[in-house]
Amino acid sequence: MARTLPFIEAITEALHQEMERDERVFILGEDIGLSGGVFKATAGLHEKFGEDRVLDTPLAEGIIIAAAIGSSMVGLRPVPEIQFTDFITPAMDQLVQQASKLRYRSAGGFSCPITVRICCGGGVGGGLYHSQENAAWFVHEPGIKVVMPSTAYDAKGMLLAAIRDPDPVLFFEHKKLYRTVKGDVPEGDYTVPIGPAVVRRPGNDMTVLTYGYMTHVSLEAAEAMARRGVDAEVVELRTLAPLDKETIVRSVRKTNKCLIVHEDKRTMGIGAELSAIVSEEAFDHLDGPVMRVTGPDLPAIPFSPPLEKFFMVNTEKVVAGMEQLAAY
Repeated sequence: MARTLPFIEAITEALHQEMERDERVFILGEDIGLSGGVFKATAGLHEKFGEDRVLDTPLAEGIIIAAAIGSSMVGLRPVPEIQFTDFITPAMDQLVQQASKLRYRSAGGFSCPITVRICCGGGVGGGLYHSQENAAWFVHEPGIKVVMPSTAYDAKGMLLAAIRDPDPVLFFEHKKLYRTVKGDVPEGDYTVPIGPAVVRRPGNDMTVLTYGYMTHVSLEAAEAMARRGVDAEVVELRTLAPLDKETIVRSVRKTNKCLIVHEDKRTMGIGAELSAIVSEEAFDHLDGPVMRVTGPDLPAIPFSPPLEKFFMVNTEKVVAGMEQLAAY
């Protein structure tokens, strides 16, 4: 039976059900225990499972991830939380040098079944150090799976799939989705596979490739363009590593045009890789250039509300990009 749940409650339910189902699963991170997390994603879990399985940690991301890696090597299933993705840099060595390479360096003797929950994204007045959406840092690393769902249904199902995965998964959660997005979520156990993209809106005139919060922005823009006679197909990637090339290429070959939308910075971003894939594998089908609507190449999202609005990708900017592409 499905109920309507906010995005964040779908995450909490996934953690609760998997901790109840599998005693090897435990969570650790800053403020996740007694206070239930800064966004209350772990509310109630400390009371239910106790301090042995819900660990409040110091402000030390490198130690959080290192402890998770070590415990995964002795058979546990840790789910560490990075409170804001901006704070992840002290754990870069642990993630890209240790977790991503553990299976390879041990010739398959060890795996690293950790799921790192990461709060990301701007648009809520977080300012410097609390607003980045830097998944692009990690999609470059073979051995790490990177996901960023946009619906409550996928949030629960993909989190359950991630925790059960034998390899490290970075699970990005855009903070603007936490309480603004709601959807039908089954009460029982289910998973959404890591890897496949999904067509959120079928169309014939252009393909829009996007993920995370930008999925909703792109869908709004597509509906606005439909009223002007342009029928856009919106493809949500969901998984950023590995990319579902088959769905991407199939859509572009059908529509003959491609617009890429993401919140993160433009240069060397995920959109650049998507553009390369489309250019290499669907070039003969293109009726226009592969175009991008992205965040600007600035050091950080500003505190100032007007400047943050300037930084953020919004419906109007995506519509403008779609208008430009449609003109070819």
